[in-house]
Amino acid sequence: MTTGETRGGPGSAAVTFQDVSKHYGEVKAVNNLTLEIPQGRSIAFLGPNGAGKSTSIDMLLGLRKPTHGTVRVYGKAPRDAILAGHVGAMLQSGGLLSDVTVRELIGLMTKLHPRPLNVEDVLKRANVEEFADRKANKLSGGQTQRVRFAIAIAGDSDLIVLDEPTTGMDVENRQIFWHAMKSEAERGKTILFATHYLEEADQIADQVIVINKGRLLANGTAAQIKAQAGFQRIAFKLPGVTRDQLLMLPNVVSLEVIRDRVQIQTSDSDKTFYALLDAGLRPEEIEISALGLEQAFVAITQQDNGHDEAAFDKTAFDKAAYDNTGEAAR
Repeated sequence: MTTGETRGGPGSAAVTFQDVSKHYGEVKAVNNLTLEIPQGRSIAFLGPNGAGKSTSIDMLLGLRKPTHGTVRVYGKAPRDAILAGHVGAMLQSGGLLSDVTVRELIGLMTKLHPRPLNVEDVLKRANVEEFADRKANKLSGGQTQRVRFAIAIAGDSDLIVLDEPTTGMDVENRQIFWHAMKSEAERGKTILFATHYLEEADQIADQVIVINKGRLLANGTAAQIKAQAGFQRIAFKLPGVTRDQLLMLPNVVSLEVIRDRVQIQTSDSDKTFYALLDAGLRPEEIEISALGLEQAFVAITQQDNGHDEAAFDKTAFDKAAYDNTGEAAR
């Protein structure tokens, strides 16, 4: 079977979820999820803790079976797609063989893959050549993650699945990793990655999928996800201003005042800003912008959770929205 026959025709889906649910007793980790993941794109898969994101990835990889519904990968059952060599994966869990070198480990992985690649090519593409002769148990956390990526691309897989791939990496290693990942996307691979670094998703993903409570919440480009949140941000400098003065402005959703710096989240930036001027206030260093993907993500998930205000709470985001220690309903 040729690669073209394997992947299907133009516009066909790499992955489909059709009415997929996964229950753990009374807990609905995934709840009637219907979703198509197109071929040849870089796709960010986002969701707060307990949203069912990792459970969905596990079902895609054939590690868990749906309670009901069907998952198909290039038209096949997930395990059949894995056996055919369509999928490479980099997961959060699982260690590396400790008493072998990186080169030996990648060599083993290529031999196990139905469609193996040349070992030296894999080392180069994953940017691990510099420590290829080092034993796996002598690597830093960031280097270990890069080796896991090398394992994911050890064969000529059509779909590469990356679950929190840059966890534990410093900024330099994250940049090296995303450069390698972009190169894979340019080769025509479908890249599906889950990440809690939303600025990376904003910069890299062609498409963003957001799930919450096991359901599809948003699916589109990063710009479309931001627009769905429906809010803008106004930032400026205004010495002596009080919160009470600003809370009287129309369409204010959230407000932050730190010394003379003000940041307002608003549902209508024009109305809010003109009211600010009408009140006789004269701000300086004015910036008016759409929400970033991070704030938009928090806003739409809070709306879905029934909050009246979709204010961005950085502390809550860090401690709750992406607390990756939860296991029951990943």
